[in-house]
Amino acid sequence: HEVLFCSAFSKFRFSLLLLNLEEYYFEQHTANHIQNKGSLKICSKSVIFEPDVISQPIIKIPLRDCIKIGKHGENGSNRHFAKFQSVSEKLHMECKAEMVTPLVTNPGHVCITDTNLYFQPLNGYPKPVVQITLQDVRRIYKRRHGLMPLGLEVFCTEDDLCSDIYLKFYEPQDRDDLYFYIATYLEHHVAERTAESYTLQWQRGHLSNYQYLLHLNNLADRSCNDLSQYPVFPWIINDYCSTELDLSNPGTFRDLSRPVGALNKERLERLLTRYQEMPEPKFMYGSHYSSPGYVLFYLVRIAPEYMLCLQNGRFDNADRMFNSIAETWKNCLDGATDFKEVGINSLKLDLGKRQGGQMVDDVELPPWARSPEDFLQKSKDALESNYVSEHLHEWIDLIFGYKQKGSDAVEAHNVFHPLTYEGGVDLNSIEDPDEKVAMLTQILEFGQTPKQLFVTPHPRRITPKLKTVTQACSPDDPTADSPGEESFEDLTEESKSLAWNNITKLQLQEQYKIHKEAVTGIAVSCNGSSVFTTSQDSTLKMFSKESKMLQRSISFSNMALSSCLLLPGDATVISSSWDNNVYFYSIAFARRQDTLMGHDDAVSKICWHDNRLYSASWDSTVKVWSGVPAEMTCTRRQQFDMLAELEHDVSVNTISLNAASTLLVSGTKEGTVNIWDLTTATILHQIPCHSGTVCDTAFSPGSMILFTTDDNWGNQNYYFKIEKNSGELLVWDLLGGKISERIQGHAGAVTCIWMNEQCSSIITGGEDRQIMFWKLQY
Repeated sequence: HEVLFCSAFSKFRFSLLLLNLEEYYFEQHTANHIQNKGSLKICSKSVIFEPDVISQPIIKIPLRDCIKIGKHGENGSNRHFAKFQSVSEKLHMECKAEMVTPLVTNPGHVCITDTNLYFQPLNGYPKPVVQITLQDVRRIYKRRHGLMPLGLEVFCTEDDLCSDIYLKFYEPQDRDDLYFYIATYLEHHVAERTAESYTLQWQRGHLSNYQYLLHLNNLADRSCNDLSQYPVFPWIINDYCSTELDLSNPGTFRDLSRPVGALNKERLERLLTRYQEMPEPKFMYGSHYSSPGYVLFYLVRIAPEYMLCLQNGRFDNADRMFNSIAETWKNCLDGATDFKEVGINSLKLDLGKRQGGQMVDDVELPPWARSPEDFLQKSKDALESNYVSEHLHEWIDLIFGYKQKGSDAVEAHNVFHPLTYEGGVDLNSIEDPDEKVAMLTQILEFGQTPKQLFVTPHPRRITPKLKTVTQACSPDDPTADSPGEESFEDLTEESKSLAWNNITKLQLQEQYKIHKEAVTGIAVSCNGSSVFTTSQDSTLKMFSKESKMLQRSISFSNMALSSCLLLPGDATVISSSWDNNVYFYSIAFARRQDTLMGHDDAVSKICWHDNRLYSASWDSTVKVWSGVPAEMTCTRRQQFDMLAELEHDVSVNTISLNAASTLLVSGTKEGTVNIWDLTTATILHQIPCHSGTVCDTAFSPGSMILFTTDDNWGNQNYYFKIEKNSGELLVWDLLGGKISERIQGHAGAVTCIWMNEQCSSIITGGEDRQIMFWKLQY
């Protein structure tokens, strides 16, 4: 049985698009078929003969239809494996992977050295080795592929939509290890960006609507190499009949607060009736707004080979082709199964005849477009118009934000089939290979919902007609939630007592190695989503608790950082350094905001309370500064004046404040603990109670001091403590004077600790370069 397939759309007729899903091309041999010479491609599910004569068709023979395969002579493979890395390069890791291109995955071998990333296809197609120099890399993203965390995409440009390589791994750990090696190389070269930082730039007009949507698509796993997760943009224009396009008229635009399926009231009522009668799991729309079929619907004139691959060698019915902008928009509004969000026939393809007899040719443009170029320009103008700028956040809520899932999605009429959402199916749990391929096919062809980037309402853009002098100098971060919208855990004394009574049930949830040296400081944003850490490796890191990814890595100098804290409002991180300085880093603008050069030796610890900065140093002083952060004023730099200098006889290693900020305790390198009255800047007590360096100090709620090396202070029944040398977490019963629980923690000393206000979550850092997340299990 032979299947004929003829392709005439590329210089090289053989393409991986000729293969079935989960089919792989291994190698090729010179061969003869009857009177024709050519090459025989050996694949996992078929053999393909490509004649040298271009007028002869390509022949594909499925292996399942072969009765006998015999040997006829000897014919060596022309496949050659390259020794691709230079002898001077140091190999970090290598593993199996697949290179992903639209509708195709090609298996091979990936390796990374200290200077290059290499991918070698097993079949040597389309070339023996793909090489990317690490110093050229500008962006890397972890990707879902088939709703599984297996993808990695590498970009050597800042703003291009298309990447330089997209790799799919067989194990998540291999993907994560390769990501770590590249990220480690990039951390001193490339600034990492988050959705929040892009949002602020967009709000303030530093990014266009188009650029912002590109960045959100990238962060949400949308890729030009994956047609099931192709970048998605909104339909903007509602008027395809007028001879002039009036961008000042709100009626010209589509309602961006509703999904396409909810724009037509009558159709929505029918869909709601069906939804209410449907058994669980319910969904409102049977088709997705973005799928390979919809993508190729728009791109058939410039990428016909992909449509032929998806449609088994045929173009779609002529009346279902992309024939007219106005017709397509009307069908999105009225069609029973068309809910898609958003060419010229330059190849002059035979796309068939419509029912009226006319040939399918160029796309019919609306009357207000004088040419394809004019249509594109006016579409761009519409996307950047004031109306869209004022309402784009509503569409982002639907596609990337809080209306994507849950009750908010139901209320917004934005519920799609469960298979389109991350976690909708576990492919690893399907043992039958045929069933697994069928499920994967359904996922890839049906379309996938973007990764959720925002869980609270997206802020609107500051447009010229809305912007005021007050807003331009607003002290508030526009991306922050208002207190009334946040849900807080119960902070009553009863809930805290419950937490402490269950402190022995502390369990390790997650751990991550994100530094190259010991972790020295931990600070956490108010909503708990962002964790900032400092280290002796000289870097300040920003880690996302939600995405479990390193988002930023910042280096101020080549000296160790000793501690960090977040200023109120979560807009600025302060870090102390062994280079004698204190650094202020703006989270919103992703840059160093200012430097305080206030000591003659390493700054060992900093504290903040009520616009006052307290800095301890090995120069034997603790200094108190009156400070107003730059982002809380209309100035660009910090305004600091020294209010007091607390002099010591030896180097100060740590400090802490009591709750009222009236007392300060300092611990020195020689083991002395000093208690200071901050209202008078005088010393109250000097206690030589340790034989070595005092590593940390703390006040109890009643301002009774608790030391990490002492267990007979305080008015709490339980006290939580780190064990410096063993890496254990120790829970002490202070009334009984004994250890209640030993919890195995780090491999080596625990160097810093953070506990939330509810006393239910703990983060620790250690000499083993790891941060560990702990949670109480009631």
